[in-house]
Amino acid sequence: MNPSERELHYPRADALPAVGATLEVAPGVRWLRMALPFALDHINLWLLRDRQDGVEGWTIVDCGIANDATRAAWQQVFANELGGLPVLRVIVTHMHPDHIGLAHWLTEQWSCRLWISATDFNAARMASQATTGFGGERAAAFFASHGLTDPEAMAKVRARSNYYAGMVPQVPWQYRRLMDGMTLDIGGHAWRCIAGYGHAPEHIALHAPALKLLISGDMVLPRISTNVSVYDLEPESDPLALFLVSLGRYEGLPADTLVLPSHGKPFTGLRARTRQLRQHHDDRLGEVMAACAERPCHAADLLPVLFKRQLDLHQTTFAMGESIAHLHALWHAGKLVRHADADGVWRFGKV
Repeated sequence: MNPSERELHYPRADALPAVGATLEVAPGVRWLRMALPFALDHINLWLLRDRQDGVEGWTIVDCGIANDATRAAWQQVFANELGGLPVLRVIVTHMHPDHIGLAHWLTEQWSCRLWISATDFNAARMASQATTGFGGERAAAFFASHGLTDPEAMAKVRARSNYYAGMVPQVPWQYRRLMDGMTLDIGGHAWRCIAGYGHAPEHIALHAPALKLLISGDMVLPRISTNVSVYDLEPESDPLALFLVSLGRYEGLPADTLVLPSHGKPFTGLRARTRQLRQHHDDRLGEVMAACAERPCHAADLLPVLFKRQLDLHQTTFAMGESIAHLHALWHAGKLVRHADADGVWRFGKV
């Protein structure tokens, strides 16, 4: 166990819900785990006991990607875990495929409404109809402008023009808007919406003070750091600064809050984890500054600096986005300057 892990506590130890089954983590709160076809091979989803307009049932939080295996797992949950009660609504923390992929199918199955932030709803609608940042010619050109030249990688990025839509083929055409500070009554408990930025356009986490629970989505994860990336749709963005500001929204929550993350296991130690995440990014920013002080660097130059392991294509696109995000944080802060070479590649150097 590394030193960071020792600061966190996992109340359920190594227990994991089986596919199509649930584990109770608090009264009326059940944990599901669905498979993903990536190196990060799972997503945690949540069932919350609920009541709306006098009808008893369940609220789903996050959906999994749209594929046959995830649909089959949900069918097992419907048959065995709901106690014969209906799903009353589907809440999605943000627009990434593993979170919203099956939202349309679930809301159609149960004739219920999708609840999500307006920003992420519209981003998902657009992304399901045209690639955004994950693949295609524009994504390839963007990564090339930041130094990615490997022919095989570039060919694979161009070929992934249907990457998002392949996992999110359809988004519900109606939704209920979630906003920062809004309080939802779910099963007689107040859940406060906490907006976070940097990972997704307008990520919504849910905090239930009486239950001492935080559904953190992807904003606070144990063991791994949240992906914070720049993509081709917003090529000059500064998501890392937004993410670090957003962490402050969780740091004031009670120390005994049980965090229910989208990846990894439920844990306590929220304040320690946000401190670790800040230190992680401080360390990475220091490494980027040191590299750029020696010579101007583009984002691809920094992949071996920021990532010490072999990366597959899926990981490389996220790593490129993260590398650009760290460069942009320093550039927007006035600590680095950037210029485009004759070949159109952005390089960042000391002021």
